[in-house]
Amino acid sequence: MRKLKFHEKKLLKKVNFLEWKRERGQKEALVMRRYLVTGRDDYKRYNILCGMVTKLVNILKQVDPKDPFRVEMTDLLLEKLYNIGVIPTKKSLALCDKLSVSSFCRRRLATVLVRLHFAERLKEAVTYIEQGHIRVGPDTVTDPAFLVTRTFEDFVTWVDTSKIKRKVLQYNERLDDYDLLN
Repeated sequence: MRKLKFHEKKLLKKVNFLEWKRERGQKEALVMRRYLVTGRDDYKRYNILCGMVTKLVNILKQVDPKDPFRVEMTDLLLEKLYNIGVIPTKKSLALCDKLSVSSFCRRRLATVLVRLHFAERLKEAVTYIEQGHIRVGPDTVTDPAFLVTRTFEDFVTWVDTSKIKRKVLQYNERLDDYDLLN
């Protein structure tokens, strides 16, 4: 590649290729780096979901508080968001206003694995998932962007044939003699 001329260097100083117009470049990069979100599309989807929830909350707030429709829809929305795990309690709509992309990223399988001490770092957790060492319920999951709900959080385990599971059991001196034969 040829050396850039003076005016070309000057032009490049004025252009920032890392931030996109009309988007939160810094916040997006920070969240993507913190939660190891590889695709920008995932971030955009979470952002769209947050926007839709905020829009729905604003519509519900405009309806009369004693209206049975508002009460029913508020309960349904809070129940759904609580079951997904993006809000801590089902108490009020104020929690839904504070919904962010980070709250969805905290429910990704890789982040849940770190929180459950299956891995020390997100990079390790992503590697375990992509290599097929983790299952949620009866199914092996190979997508680190898999959102784990509150009910499925208890069913995150190692795959039975995983070498890592075997090493962990061996370290804790809980490896069965039958498992040694396999």
